[in-house]
Amino acid sequence: MASIQNKVIVITGASEGIGAALAVKLAPGNKLVLAARRMEKLQEVAKQVEAAGGKAHCVACDVSEQAQCENLVDESVKTFGGIDTIVNNAGVSMHAWFEDITDLGTFERLFRINVMSMVWITHKALPHIKKSRGLIVGVSSLAGKTGVPARTTYCTSKFAMSGFMEALRIELMGTGVDVCAIFPGVVDTEIRRNGLNPNGERAGVSGLREKGAMTVEQCVNEIVDAMAERKREWVMTAKGRLGLKLKPFVPAVIDKMAREALDEEHGGKKTA
Repeated sequence: MASIQNKVIVITGASEGIGAALAVKLAPGNKLVLAARRMEKLQEVAKQVEAAGGKAHCVACDVSEQAQCENLVDESVKTFGGIDTIVNNAGVSMHAWFEDITDLGTFERLFRINVMSMVWITHKALPHIKKSRGLIVGVSSLAGKTGVPARTTYCTSKFAMSGFMEALRIELMGTGVDVCAIFPGVVDTEIRRNGLNPNGERAGVSGLREKGAMTVEQCVNEIVDAMAERKREWVMTAKGRLGLKLKPFVPAVIDKMAREALDEEHGGKKTA
């Protein structure tokens, strides 16, 4: 982790799950800005960060609002004097077959949280990132690489996020700034249960098969390794990497695998 020491690191979605665990992992010797909607949860994470040898500053931020995203950057610079790394981790999931969605506004809702938050924060912070020759990290998903049934909204946002990072990476060639795209598979967090159902309400269930899900600790360790090496992108799990390599040659097989990833009780959909 020598390459990510003595850095100012901004993490969105830092109140729980991957974001909270990543903050604690990155804590030693670093200054962290923790962002999420719930200040009380952020303050709990901040205590863990400081106990682990880091400094923490909490910013209440609803990433679906541009003004709050821009304020997050201003607060970070005001508090710690600059920004070295942004980890765009905040996100929301959704499990709903496209034909069952009752409010198509959920596409815009997911897009604002999963994509536009990264756009707003990165655009505002870019002068500071360029000055520090820093790192922009986006925590996407395998659903940003391959389609997943009942995840049309989620895939739409995650594919857009992936495209943004790829184009931005090329634009920033030669500036010393790197863009690192992270593609986890199924991780043992509450993101799917906290995601939306066809009516735009909290789903309460996952919809995907959870057996064999990656632990948060393993996911965070791989993210930190990718950050330390400033990787272009990192696809988690050997199965995920193999599937993406095979996809151009046997796309129907990969489609079937995606279909079989659904939980039959909560996520499946009978066909005529």
